Amino acid sequence: MPPAQQATPIFRTEEELARLPASERIRYRLVGAECRFHANDNIADHVRPGELDELKAEVEARMQEVLRALVIDTDSDHNTQETARRVAKMFVDEVFVGRYSAMPSVTEFPNAARLNELMIVGPIKVRSACSHHLCPILGKVWIGVLPNEFSNLIGLSKYARICDWIMSRPQIQEEAVTMLANELQERVKPDGLAIVMEADHFCMHWRGVKDDESMMTNSVMRGAFLKDANLRREFLSLLSKRNGG
Repeated sequence: MPPAQQATPIFRTEEELARLPASERIRYRLVGAECRFHANDNIADHVRPGELDELKAEVEARMQEVLRALVIDTDSDHNTQETARRVAKMFVDEVFVGRYSAMPSVTEFPNAARLNELMIVGPIKVRSACSHHLCPILGKVWIGVLPNEFSNLIGLSKYARICDWIMSRPQIQEEAVTMLANELQERVKPDGLAIVMEADHFCMHWRGVKDDESMMTNSVMRGAFLKDANLRREFLSLLSKRNGG
């Protein structure tokens, strides 16, 4: 973390804070709380009501300057006159909303029937963005859960909601899958957890090598899936059959 982010903020009154841009007020709270705010971190606890609208206005103003630096005449080009506003709304309210919104409500149920068989959820379509170039990452996630009698059970749609919340941030795929595993491990508390993600990265399709065929697949195995090779093979073989392999 850069030194400026590590330093303890100078104490400010609420009146002084109110005069700062929303981004500076939020950053002030994060630094004061010694809370990390990397691209894939959730900072919702440090954002107050109304500040996201202010944040969008800031992003819009700065995006307008980016367009100006790219020598785009947004005054006379009708196609880009509203681009800065659209991009600001897209970043804050849509593609990066997982940074600024609280964890979605997830109802948990006790494992009253003491289920202990392998469950697989997926494919769940996911959308994210590469934190290196802010290019789209589009893919699918499969989740394998081996519950025990003390596990919490959640509905199928809730897996999709948690995935969307984690993925709607700028990040790299390897970290996204690990963060998803951590969240599900904490909520479900299974004996085993397995996650596989397969995705297209537009930072490879759209720029650089411009390779349209390459995809990235990675996995996280926890508990029984890590220790039991037979269980791991069963999970992966079922995924292969679902994909027509």
